This record gives sequence, C-alpha cells and structure tokens, in this order.
Amino acid sequence: MKLSEILSVECVQAPLSATDKQAAINELVDLLAANDKIKQPEALKDAVWSREQTRTTGIGHGLAIPHGKCDCINKPTLAIGRPSTPMDFESMDSQPVELIVLLASPIASTREHIDALASVSRIMNNPTFRDVIYKATDAKEIYNLLIEQGG
Repeated sequence: MKLSEILSVECVQAPLSATDKQAAINELVDLLAANDKIKQPEALKDAVWSREQTRTTGIGHGLAIPHGKCDCINKPTLAIGRPSTPMDFESMDSQPVELIVLLASPIASTREHIDALASVSRIMNNPTFRDVIYKATDAKEIYNLLIEQGG
C-alpha cells in the first residue's frame, strides 16, 4: 500500500500540542475529523484508546502506531504527529516516542489495515530514515519524507 493513498499533508501535525499519550491520540483523531476524513471522532477515539489499553502501540525506536477501526470511516487513513518533545508512550523499549502515526480503518477493512501497518513499519524500520524524519521541523517536511520513502 502506498502512503500517498492514505495520507494527506493536512493530516500531519508538527508539533503536536498534546503532552501525553491519550491527548496525542485525541489530537490526531480531531485532525482527521477537521479534514473530513472521518465522521464521529468520539467513536474513533474510543476504538483507538480501547486498542491502546490492550497493548501499547509504542513499538520502539521512537515510533508509536496507534490504530483502530470503526464505522465512522470509509477507507483507511493516516494522521501523523510529532510531539514538541519526545513523549512517553509506554513503549516496548521504554524509550519516548518522536513520531506518532495513527491509522484509522473501517471495521471490515482487515487486509488494508494490516497492509497499512506493514507499510509504515517497513519504512520506519530504516534507522537512517528514522534519524532524518525525527529531525523534520514541520508537517510538510514530514509528509514529503514519508511519501518519498513510501510512495
């Protein structure tokens, strides 16, 4: 799956206003709603937060990929945020996160949801790319780097 199919520059926020995990998730969901990517943001917030409570999506190396499914969306979409300072996300490696990639998908969209998670993970698995994107200073730069790397 190409990231250009599920990400728009308007859905990238740098820096985030949020200073904790739940506020960051809420801010990214609100960003999707403000850009007409989802309806019923509260339903998506509940879905993503419920998923987060089962197991952290802070996967390590400064990255978190919170995700959820709900009927408030027609196709998979991403919102990305860079905290103003690295944020505790209860990550598997106990390190703070420097980039949060929120994925929202329709309930019936299992394959596309997994493909999107795999695409983000594959791109962010490159330590050189992580170093570059974590130093990006604005939304457009983050967006362009991701699109160049992941289509």
